[in-house]
Amino acid sequence: MLKENPMFKRMFELGEEQVGKLAQQLLSNEKFVNAMQSVVGNSLKAKGLLDKNIRMALSAMNLPSVADMDSLRKKLDELEETIQRLEESVTKIAADKK
Repeated sequence: MLKENPMFKRMFELGEEQVGKLAQQLLSNEKFVNAMQSVVGNSLKAKGLLDKNIRMALSAMNLPSVADMDSLRKKLDELEETIQRLEESVTKIAADKK
C-alpha cells in the first residue's frame, strides 16, 4: 500500500540515491578502503587463530574435530562401498554355483 503512494515512492528513490552516493564516496576514499581491508584481514586472522585454538582444546579434551569427523565419515563410506562390492561378488559366486 505504501509502496504505491507516489510520495513514499519518491522518498524511497531519494534514499536509494543518497545511499548509492555515500557508498560511492566511501569506496573512492583510499583511507576507508584500506581500513576495511585491514578490518577484514584482521578478522580472518582472528578466525584462523580461534579455529586453531578450538582444535587444540578439542584435542586436549580428547574430542573429535570437524575434520576428524569428516575423515571418519569418508572412511565409513569407503568401507560401505567395499562391503557392498563383496556382497555383490558373493551373490554372483553363489548364483554361478547353482
